[in-house]
Amino acid sequence: MDDIEFGTIRIHLKEIMESRGISINKLSFRAEMQRTQLKKYYRNEVQRLDIAVLTRLCYALDCDLHDLIEYIPPHKQ
Repeated sequence: MDDIEFGTIRIHLKEIMESRGISINKLSFRAEMQRTQLKKYYRNEVQRLDIAVLTRLCYALDCDLHDLIEYIPPHKQ
């Protein structure tokens, strides 16, 4: 069974950072996270979401969780 049958999760970190003019380095400092980990979230390449990471990102970006992630349902055919 393919996970795509259930939809997907989209991380909007890149869009939030670009709209606020925040660099990976600056966010890394604010969220006290490694740049390599942030880059995976930035590129939407994470396989498993980490609640601690999401909490740090919401705190550092002063945003809500629903601003950061989105559930995209599968397309019905």
